[in-house]
Amino acid sequence: MFAVVYLGGKQYRLREKDEVEVEKVDTEEGKNFKINEVLLMAEEDGSVMKVGTPFVAGAHVECQVLEQGKGEKLYIETYQSKKRTHRRQGHRQFFSTIKVLKISAVEKKVSAVKAVKEEPVAAKPVATKKPAVKKAAVKKVAKAK
Repeated sequence: MFAVVYLGGKQYRLREKDEVEVEKVDTEEGKNFKINEVLLMAEEDGSVMKVGTPFVAGAHVECQVLEQGKGEKLYIETYQSKKRTHRRQGHRQFFSTIKVLKISAVEKKVSAVKAVKEEPVAAKPVATKKPAVKKAAVKKVAKAK
């Protein structure tokens, strides 16, 4: 079974026992956490597939944070010709390495008490606008001298 989850502004395809580098998660190393934003769940052979709108109801993925770290240093250089302007800036992105422990979907059961029919609310009558009445244009008369 695999799941497509939304985490840190990106989408990841996860299987059980996978180790993946993702955007930084605010959880300590060695601690477990749940991802509730599951977009899709399916079997490997494609026999069973659940697609969320936007998320699958009741589905979650349990993960463990293995490591917190910084990525490789990237250099950004800006240059303006004929202005003697050069600027170099470095950046290291934070990341978390996670291990997928369990992918599960919990079906929500609707109880008979909560399944009460709601009565439709009567709509307010819509006021119709009357067309505007056009006034005749006033002609200006030139004075004779």
